[in-house]
Amino acid sequence: MAVMKVIEVLANSEKSWEDATRKAVKQASKSVKNIKSVFVQSQSAVVNNEDVTEFRVNLKLTFEVK
Repeated sequence: MAVMKVIEVLANSEKSWEDATRKAVKQASKSVKNIKSVFVQSQSAVVNNEDVTEFRVNLKLTFEVK
Protein backbone atom coordinates (compact mmCIF):
# COMPACT_ATOMS: atom_id res chain seq x y z
CA MET A 1 0.00 0.00 0.00
CA ALA A 2 1.35 3.42 -0.94
CA VAL A 3 1.24 6.34 1.46
CA MET A 4 0.52 9.68 -0.20
CA LYS A 5 0.96 13.23 1.09
CA VAL A 6 -0.58 16.47 -0.22
CA ILE A 7 1.01 19.91 -0.03
CA GLU A 8 -0.30 23.27 -1.20
CA VAL A 9 1.78 25.32 -3.63
CA LEU A 10 1.36 28.80 -5.12
CA ALA A 11 2.94 29.81 -8.42
CA ASN A 12 2.76 32.54 -11.04
CA SER A 13 3.61 33.14 -14.69
CA GLU A 14 3.49 35.99 -17.16
CA LYS A 15 2.38 33.54 -19.91
CA SER A 16 -0.54 31.38 -18.70
CA TRP A 17 -2.08 29.34 -15.91
CA GLU A 18 -0.68 26.22 -17.55
CA ASP A 19 2.82 27.68 -17.47
CA ALA A 20 2.38 28.61 -13.81
CA THR A 21 1.35 25.01 -13.07
CA ARG A 22 4.37 23.62 -14.90
CA LYS A 23 6.66 26.01 -13.02
CA ALA A 24 5.16 24.94 -9.68
CA VAL A 25 5.75 21.25 -10.40
CA LYS A 26 9.26 21.84 -11.71
CA GLN A 27 10.28 23.94 -8.68
CA ALA A 28 8.62 21.62 -6.15
CA SER A 29 10.29 18.57 -7.70
CA LYS A 30 13.67 19.97 -6.67
CA SER A 31 12.88 19.12 -3.04
CA VAL A 32 9.82 16.86 -3.25
CA LYS A 33 10.29 13.48 -4.92
CA ASN A 34 7.72 11.06 -6.35
CA ILE A 35 5.12 13.68 -7.36
CA LYS A 36 2.15 11.75 -8.73
CA SER A 37 -0.52 14.37 -9.47
CA VAL A 38 -1.48 18.01 -9.28
CA PHE A 39 -4.89 19.53 -8.58
CA VAL A 40 -5.40 23.17 -9.53
CA GLN A 41 -7.50 24.50 -6.69
CA SER A 42 -7.90 28.05 -7.96
CA GLN A 43 -6.72 30.43 -10.64
CA SER A 44 -6.43 34.20 -10.59
CA ALA A 45 -4.84 36.96 -12.58
CA VAL A 46 -3.32 40.38 -11.98
CA VAL A 47 -4.57 43.24 -14.15
CA ASN A 48 -2.58 46.41 -14.76
CA ASN A 49 -3.77 49.18 -17.08
CA GLU A 50 -6.60 47.00 -18.45
CA ASP A 51 -4.18 44.19 -19.38
CA VAL A 52 -3.56 40.81 -17.69
CA THR A 53 0.06 40.88 -16.57
CA GLU A 54 0.32 37.79 -14.36
CA PHE A 55 -1.43 34.45 -14.03
CA ARG A 56 -1.54 32.77 -10.62
CA VAL A 57 -2.43 29.24 -9.52
CA ASN A 58 -3.05 27.72 -6.14
CA LEU A 59 -2.59 23.98 -6.44
CA LYS A 60 -2.24 20.80 -4.45
CA LEU A 61 0.60 18.41 -5.21
CA THR A 62 0.26 14.75 -4.29
CA PHE A 63 3.39 12.68 -3.82
CA GLU A 64 4.25 9.23 -2.57
CA VAL A 65 6.00 8.95 0.79
CA LYS A 66 8.68 6.23 0.71
